[in-house]
Amino acid sequence: MNFHFVPMNDSRARAVADWHDDVEFVFYGFDRDPEDWGELLDPRRRKERYFAVLDDFNELVGLFCFEPAGDSLELGLGLAPRYTGRGLGAGFVAAGMAFARKRCRPRRFSLKVAAFNRRAIRVYERLGFRTERTFPRETNGGELEFVSMVREEDTN
Repeated sequence: MNFHFVPMNDSRARAVADWHDDVEFVFYGFDRDPEDWGELLDPRRRKERYFAVLDDFNELVGLFCFEPAGDSLELGLGLAPRYTGRGLGAGFVAAGMAFARKRCRPRRFSLKVAAFNRRAIRVYERLGFRTERTFPRETNGGELEFVSMVREEDTN
């Protein structure tokens, strides 16, 4: 599958906000976190950080959020629930990183993932991310363990 990145617009943001994952991953739903939901749906807060990811048929398959932090770029991402578990994760993340490299030229990528999401962590590790630390984080009305992962970019 090819992935095409376009700025997030209101209709796509609403579609993403309505995604509902399997019970195991319901935690990731935007409706579970009012702050995330508000940022996604507000064009001023979304700015040029949120991108919709489309397939060759212009179908919405995911989203990326890019948050610069010094010489690092933090990735926020989500694959539409109907595409998860189909072996698309590594290609999806790699496409997002390639897109970000052209726009931002980061020296490193970082991301945070819920520690229970072993499937995503394996994808990130295959793409060269390493665990930096784990930490508790209050989110969605509770506290969960998260993993902070980084990948250094080759600057040669």
